Amino acid sequence: MAVTFETKKLGDVCVLSPQGKIVIGDEVAALREKIKELLQAGTKNILLNMAHVSYIDSTGVGALVGSFTSIRNQGGQMKLANLSQRVRDILLVTKLLTVFDVYDSEVEGTKSFAAKS
Repeated sequence: MAVTFETKKLGDVCVLSPQGKIVIGDEVAALREKIKELLQAGTKNILLNMAHVSYIDSTGVGALVGSFTSIRNQGGQMKLANLSQRVRDILLVTKLLTVFDVYDSEVEGTKSFAAKS
């Protein structure tokens, strides 16, 4: 199943909602390409709404870290929202839960950008 993306703009925040699995192959490449497109369009604040991500493998986690770094290097921020228990556990085991700002809802995540601006 290919990953698909829904995007919406809320003020100066772009909410990117992947749907499907983020795994090695076309899915990870699609995520990297989508982030690259958003950065080229001048988007600085990205909230990754993970509510519809059913599975993520180590390559997918690597893509999240790479995206986080690319966005930060361009003066932006990437935050995560709506993690499933499985994704949360993976980020906890890899100690990446301390790297990412994680929110329980899209609303909380979106508001957090305004709080730190």
